[in-house]
Amino acid sequence: MITYKRHRFPPAIISYAVWLYHRFNLSHRDIEDLLAERGIAVSYEAIRLWCAKFGPEFTKRLRRNHRGYGDTFYIDEVFVKNQGKQHYLWRAVDQDGEVVDVFLQSRRDGNAAKRFFKRLIRVRGSEPRRIVTDKLRSYGVAHRELMPDVVHDTAQYANNRAELSHQPTRVRERGMRRFKSVCQARSFLSTHAAVHNLFNLGRHLISANHYQFFRARSLPLGYSGHLRLGKKQWLCRSIISGDSVGRNT
Repeated sequence: MITYKRHRFPPAIISYAVWLYHRFNLSHRDIEDLLAERGIAVSYEAIRLWCAKFGPEFTKRLRRNHRGYGDTFYIDEVFVKNQGKQHYLWRAVDQDGEVVDVFLQSRRDGNAAKRFFKRLIRVRGSEPRRIVTDKLRSYGVAHRELMPDVVHDTAQYANNRAELSHQPTRVRERGMRRFKSVCQARSFLSTHAAVHNLFNLGRHLISANHYQFFRARSLPLGYSGHLRLGKKQWLCRSIISGDSVGRNT
């Protein structure tokens, strides 16, 4: 349960700052400047603590309200440097580009593949109809032991969708000058994937009106018009539109 007790700023500002950090390639100092332009005086260190505390909670809420994934999973792994050591970022996306799961591990052997496959089954609630991977043998081990009835496609270029899905993560990794720890990387990547799914709207498949409606619903606190904090009304849209919001002392 998300609670904002003992926080000086209202939930609208906190959620907006966390949303900015995970939606765009911005640093904590960049968000500090954006909020200062709107009349909100908050330090970058406070924004960092907000992201560390509320990011995982927002991720749980978004996953709980997710409407489900497709029946085809594209799975891939990439190298990630962390504190001078090489790790492997495992990622799975469905046929619609939705990120099913991301998981950072120190190995890419059969046990690591089985661990990731178990996470995928738990997230989806059942086995997918088809999985698409490269020719790494670890995938074959996990496939034979955990989901032998699932179609396993290892054709050349068939896994391009999963490989391309790593690009937003690489952009953020360069902007952050690499991840600082395994825990920080796992926390950020899970929230980043959940926020990414919010804006995976299939713009080329829907009309402009529908796209604008779904995009507005994906904005922070877009489902509610306002939040009541004691005797004050904080309009969520006032922050996005640029209206000045004073400090809550």
